[in-house]
Amino acid sequence: MSGWIDYHEAFEGGAERVVGTVKVLRDVSSPELGNARDILVYLPPTYDAANRTYPTLYMHDGQNLFDEATSFAGDWKVDETLESLAAEGIEAIVVGIPNAGRARMGEYSPFRDHRLGGGRADEYLKFVVETVKPLVDETFRTTGEREATGTIGSSMGGLISLYALFERPDIFGLAGAVSPSIGFARHAPLDYLETVKFVGGKVYLDVGTKEGIPVRAVREARDLLVRRGYKLGEDLLYVEDEGGGHNEAAWAARLPSALRFLLG
Repeated sequence: MSGWIDYHEAFEGGAERVVGTVKVLRDVSSPELGNARDILVYLPPTYDAANRTYPTLYMHDGQNLFDEATSFAGDWKVDETLESLAAEGIEAIVVGIPNAGRARMGEYSPFRDHRLGGGRADEYLKFVVETVKPLVDETFRTTGEREATGTIGSSMGGLISLYALFERPDIFGLAGAVSPSIGFARHAPLDYLETVKFVGGKVYLDVGTKEGIPVRAVREARDLLVRRGYKLGEDLLYVEDEGGGHNEAAWAARLPSALRFLLG
């Protein structure tokens, strides 16, 4: 596990702020994007004792997943949630990929918006698949199987997660599009979903009714996925969170349902 350090070594006081085992690889350079960031990996409770492989989830906005102290506005409590779900037999390795600050919008969007920019999603996706994933696969016991490899994010991270499923179906068979920014670039994601072909796998899609993004657009994305061939309640789970906002607290509350569906 060369180069990977415990969370408390990377972040002062981190041992009191995360649950379970979280490893950190510092300053992973991206030749695809021309920048660098830490990579975080959460390991399941049985990891040290069991001689087995695990499903693996690549999650965006990695600084918001495990630790409120590093988060933008609260964390998803991914570590607490998976430690709890382990009692149900649901375990996974989670790879947290922090966003690149001001570059976040560009990296997470496949489409260019005339005001907000964007359009570097293919380079970001290449970074995840060709730089991050090999580092994880060579160190940790991932399955390597498409059916057990997923990508999850919220807002723009939800958009790149959905995009990744269709652009790299050789890698990803699971996608969690949490409050995805379907309206970005004048609803360009909807135009994209009009053209994609069914690739199989599982898709979790949700939205809160009190979000700033139009619920109607996410419903339309759901309907387009159904028209592509996904079956509601089988390989597509759609959730509308009554009163849910566009924030980490709402996403943390919906995470257990998302993980039960994707990993069940």
